[in-house]
Formats: sequence, C-alpha cells, structure tokens
Amino acid sequence: MNKQKGNNLNMGEALQAFIKKNKLEKGLDKVDAQAAWAKLMGNGVNNYTNSVELRNDTLFISLSSSVLREELSLGTTKIIAMLNEELGKDLITKLVLR
Repeated sequence: MNKQKGNNLNMGEALQAFIKKNKLEKGLDKVDAQAAWAKLMGNGVNNYTNSVELRNDTLFISLSSSVLREELSLGTTKIIAMLNEELGKDLITKLVLR
C-alpha cells in the first residue's frame, strides 16, 4: 500500500480543506441557517414559516402569519444572537421578516 508521508489529515480537516478548495462555504452556510431556524424556533413557528433564505449576511424569513411576524420582530436582535450561537459563528447580522 502506498502511503504519502507527512500528509496525514483527520477526516474533519480533510473535509474542511475540500469545502474550502471547492468554495462550498456559502452553500453550507445557507443550509446550516435553515436548520438552525427550524431547531431554535420549534414546531409552533415552523408551521407558519414558508421559507428561510440566507443572502450574504441577511436572513430572510417568510411567514404566513402577520401576528407572528409582528411578535418575532420585537426580538430580532435576540433571535440573531441565538442563531449565530447555534451556527458557531457570526454569520447573520440582519433578520428580515416578511
């Protein structure tokens, strides 16, 4: 078996290198943001969520309930902080509820 010397990476490092080399970070960030929203908001809010879309540093949330939209708009800074904590990085700086 031919083994390269001095190029031993664990699986996580190899995966990160592959993601970086192929410029897949933005796509993965979009998926991670959607998953974080679903996890943190729970079924009550998710039932009224039509779409979750990350564009640059802004998370756009489309809701079917105007009452819920108004209620969530009062806590946008807290929601942003919770989402960024779940994501493990400051990915979202603005939240747009529509």
